[in-house]
Amino acid sequence: MATGIICEYNPFHNGHIYHLNEVKKLIDKDEEIVLILSGNFTQRGNISLIEKYDKAYLSLLYGVDLVILLPFQFATQSSDFFAKGAISLLNELKCDKLIFGSESNDIEEIKELAKIQLENKDYELLVKEELAKGINYPTATSNALEKISNKTVRDANDLLALSYVKEIIKNNYNIKPISIKRTNNYNSLELTGNIDSARSIRNALKENKDITLSIPKETNTYLNNIDEDKLFLLLKYKITSTKDLSIYQTVDEGLDNKIRREINNASNLDDLINLVKSKRYTYNKLSRMFTHILCSFTKEENKEKNKIEFINVLGFSKKGQAYLNKIKKETDLPIITNISKGNIDLLDLELRVDEIYKLITNRSDNLYSKKPVIK
Repeated sequence: MATGIICEYNPFHNGHIYHLNEVKKLIDKDEEIVLILSGNFTQRGNISLIEKYDKAYLSLLYGVDLVILLPFQFATQSSDFFAKGAISLLNELKCDKLIFGSESNDIEEIKELAKIQLENKDYELLVKEELAKGINYPTATSNALEKISNKTVRDANDLLALSYVKEIIKNNYNIKPISIKRTNNYNSLELTGNIDSARSIRNALKENKDITLSIPKETNTYLNNIDEDKLFLLLKYKITSTKDLSIYQTVDEGLDNKIRREINNASNLDDLINLVKSKRYTYNKLSRMFTHILCSFTKEENKEKNKIEFINVLGFSKKGQAYLNKIKKETDLPIITNISKGNIDLLDLELRVDEIYKLITNRSDNLYSKKPVIK
């Protein structure tokens, strides 16, 4: 058995090193660490500042043994669907533990709240009542849980942990969830110069601030420049040239009209999100939605790709390679290490979004020659 972690590394920073070091303290020294890693687009709708194979290299450098891609259709969606893909992969990879960061660090309370979501008959009714007030779904679920349990869960990593635990319980997976106390404020935009949130680091980069003290020296080598002008022009073309935007995943009927009205009033993606944003549609939800439009990811495609169909290996250590060879005998899913005639259809979505990533970051990678990083 092995220990699983789930990360985005956007970008890889000192907090991630802290997390990996804490994980090592909680497991046997001979136990493998398996990372489920978001690719070039992430759960909050951001474009990854580091290309996925480079992220794999950095994770291996600091102690991960096996790096597996979380496919785009899971990596760029709300916490429940994100968790569905990630936990399903950990189960296929025979991981018996999941270790994650949490603001509350109260795993028993998270389990209790997950069971309420799954088993309490009043929960869904309360969520519908909250949504009818015009608020967004995460707030509606938090309010419903608070009314039933008198306990609140609103912090980002606790909400994600709740989705992880719920997925484990729902599927009766043999995975033990273990939390590590987060040491920083996820919502903070200020750098402290030691362990900072990925959000504060991304914000500092936008403002041309020095992030040297917040990241390991290796991260700086792999940071990409996101061409924001090109990104917005590509998105604007997609919006203005698509007859019916509601075909794309997460675009609610009616919202497409508002997007069309505002697209010419915006000068960049951030402008557009803020023009469309409301109590019901949060910044993160809209950011994910525009990623889906940009990448032509439709509702129909989402229905077709709603379960894990392959294991895409991004990198491994010697220990990880030995574990992977053992796992090959225990899973029916194809294990992909390079692109071939036999698996190119499975990878069609990943190849499409990676080509878009190349355009936005002005990279010249040959996607068809990519192979796992070996350390």
